[in-house]
Amino acid sequence: MAGLVNFEDEKEVKQFLDNLEVEYSFQCYKENDPEGCQRLSDYFEGVKKNYESAAKVLKHNCESNGHGESCYKLGAYHVNGKGGVTECLKEAYSCFMRSCHSTGKKSIDACHNVGLLAHDGRAHEGGADVAVARQYYEKACAGGFAASCFNLSALFIEGNAKGLAPDMKQALRYADRACELGHVWGCANASRMYKLGDGTPKDDKKAEQLKERARALHGLQKERQLQFGE
Repeated sequence: MAGLVNFEDEKEVKQFLDNLEVEYSFQCYKENDPEGCQRLSDYFEGVKKNYESAAKVLKHNCESNGHGESCYKLGAYHVNGKGGVTECLKEAYSCFMRSCHSTGKKSIDACHNVGLLAHDGRAHEGGADVAVARQYYEKACAGGFAASCFNLSALFIEGNAKGLAPDMKQALRYADRACELGHVWGCANASRMYKLGDGTPKDDKKAEQLKERARALHGLQKERQLQFGE
């Protein structure tokens, strides 16, 4: 049948892949299609293992087209200097910020990364900015990113000298949400808070239920690790 590729024929596969590069390059640079640019960067990264070319396409697609997924991946490249880009957390932070405020499929992940870098402080001249970290953790948590919910819980447990007072009710709220989203330590922390009555009246039954959920999630994680190892 016309159009089908015989993947056992090395020459035919090479021709097919070369045609993909031409097609995606045309979509990106001639048709100015941001999705075509993303496909081209994925092609360079995943098929050719040419990270330098992938980085150039990501930079173009992020800066010229504001494509959220490309901005996210470019930020990830800046974290460790992949593809010859500058290893710079400030640049990574800027890319993640652009991605966070887009509507792309990586926007929630990017918001979490903005929160992490603001919380860590290495992307800011003035050090950690808990207010910004909280803002973007909240945005990611609202989008269903479990680790952001857990980090918010930890923020409210610890408090901060720069204006964030400890608030055990809020800490429990976010630990509960992290647990609902499948975060083991969110369940464990919420269980402990119900057991001790931190931010809530003591509730041994609820504490035990959350403890069991933490155990079940931990068991699933270990099972997945074993399966991956196999």
